[in-house]
Amino acid sequence: MADDGGKADFTEENDPFALFAKWLKDAEASEPNDPNAVAVATVDEDGLPNVRMVLMKEFDANGFVFYTNFESQKGRELLGQPKAAMCFHWKSLRRQIRLRGPVEVVTDAEADAYFQSRPRGSRIGAWASKQSRTLESRFALERAVAKTTAKYGVSEIPRPAHWSGFRLKPVSIEFWHDGKFRLHDRIEFRRNAAEGGWHKVRMYP
Repeated sequence: MADDGGKADFTEENDPFALFAKWLKDAEASEPNDPNAVAVATVDEDGLPNVRMVLMKEFDANGFVFYTNFESQKGRELLGQPKAAMCFHWKSLRRQIRLRGPVEVVTDAEADAYFQSRPRGSRIGAWASKQSRTLESRFALERAVAKTTAKYGVSEIPRPAHWSGFRLKPVSIEFWHDGKFRLHDRIEFRRNAAEGGWHKVRMYP
């Protein structure tokens, strides 16, 4: 298990994106798999929340990006209520990061570029899977994959119109580091708008 060093950098850093980059790099070295895995919470039209794990594919000062089928449950919910929360948890480091903010759809150019970087089987799956809808049998999914594979053969596979990405533009980012006797370190960065300046505060554990 990783030690709990690095707290000086943690508490003194004033740029949340720079601090996130440092923590993600640590996680890439210590987590057994998928250090970019993150829980994404959304709400439906009745305000009932949903949460699931996705893979964060890129981030910068503009926000945190993941990709999905717009016809999936999370896709429909984010298009209807474009706000979300994220939670990264790296057990090997005893660290957690929580984010909240508005969500926007990435550009077509961004979505096209990422889609073409995916393995061919994943691109076929994006066409074959009616994500979040009832599946009558595993065989039906395999048949849809086979049909899509035959359709495109060795030709290029275009991005489906219903498949793209979302960017969460955080208005709050909280960094949590485990402490002895439950006396954890918590630093939260806040701003009033997705393009505003950050205010940093320390929180009770």
